[in-house]
Amino acid sequence: MWLLLAGMFGAAVALWPSTPNTIPVHWGVDGTPNGYGSRFEGLMLLPLTALALYIIMLFLPRIDPRRESYQSFAGAYMMFRAATMVFLAVLYGATLFSIKDRPVNITSVALILVGGLFVVLSRVLGQLRPNWFVGIRTPWTLSSERSWTQTHQAGGKFFLGAGLLFAIAGIVGTPWAFWVAFACMLAGSIALVAYSYVVWKNDPDHHPPGTGIVRG
Repeated sequence: MWLLLAGMFGAAVALWPSTPNTIPVHWGVDGTPNGYGSRFEGLMLLPLTALALYIIMLFLPRIDPRRESYQSFAGAYMMFRAATMVFLAVLYGATLFSIKDRPVNITSVALILVGGLFVVLSRVLGQLRPNWFVGIRTPWTLSSERSWTQTHQAGGKFFLGAGLLFAIAGIVGTPWAFWVAFACMLAGSIALVAYSYVVWKNDPDHHPPGTGIVRG
């Protein structure tokens, strides 16, 4: 992960002298640039975001009241951290190609990468144990071990389907494909929240929401 971060900052330094002062920094659903910013914003924003996320994800387990839970899913957490860094590094590489006027559809690349990240997430969700920062954290998953377990099992299947939809949307490369994937993602997220409540309601060992995270 440090090598990916170093590569991102190294690329920014190497391309800085030859990059115009104003460059595209935002793209529409159709992949056309529709927002421009400074050279600093275009070359440094993603590397700095990646560095901030790396540091945050590194230290979250140390400040979580349920820090001992992380030992039981350390491998899954590492996989998600690494996938996040790969996602940002590849997206940054595609952005640099676009800045240099290479034929790259940033929106399509981003959708395929989001799809891949969701597929990784689908693989690790079922391994997560109750904690304050990582996973599907609703008032009901945090108050019922059964709700936590079953919601994350369902979430794994949901994110696998969502990942495939976003990847297909990126390959198709049309705005309607993006909006279909986005609508399915939104509907599925709402359904997961509702499902966590239903499971919590039917769990005889549940705690009232807000009384503290379930011991799992």
